[in-house]
Amino acid sequence: MGIDPGTTIMGYGLVLVKGKTPEMLAMGVLHLSKISDHGLKLQRIFDRCIQLIDEYHPDELAIEAPFFGQNVQSMLKLGRAQGVAIAAALSRQIPYTEYAPRKIKQSITGSGSASKEQVAAMLTTVLKLSKEDMPKELDATDGLAAALCHFYQSGTPTSTKSYGSWKAFLSDNPGRKG
Repeated sequence: MGIDPGTTIMGYGLVLVKGKTPEMLAMGVLHLSKISDHGLKLQRIFDRCIQLIDEYHPDELAIEAPFFGQNVQSMLKLGRAQGVAIAAALSRQIPYTEYAPRKIKQSITGSGSASKEQVAAMLTTVLKLSKEDMPKELDATDGLAAALCHFYQSGTPTSTKSYGSWKAFLSDNPGRKG
């Protein structure tokens, strides 16, 4: 299960791995903008994460780590959102791993500076998603990207093999080409 934490919109995605092949189970967002009390937002994040865990029974949680920005208050709120999502996983004995936004983008697209749209497009290709599967909010695809990044980083053939060139990597991983 992957989470893109946020206090306005939280994105999530779940990947099922069959053998060495990932497929999307679910993705979506939790809208929080109409809730003015920050504590209530955190409660909704926790509750939604518990619902997802209880419904899909993920083995692990991958969560996007907060990035460093100019606004300290925003960073603190984002860190709290991430913390309650992690607490939800831990309350169900699910281990978690944090990934920097650049690491997730690098893992999915090959570029740590890829746009949200590029990440979404690559997910469409890799997971064989239709246009109808794609949500309006890119926070959902960011959550799905965190889950897929964790799959790639967890000892799969694509993350453990070393390649001498981009051409060699693409030759062995045709589904990763955009």
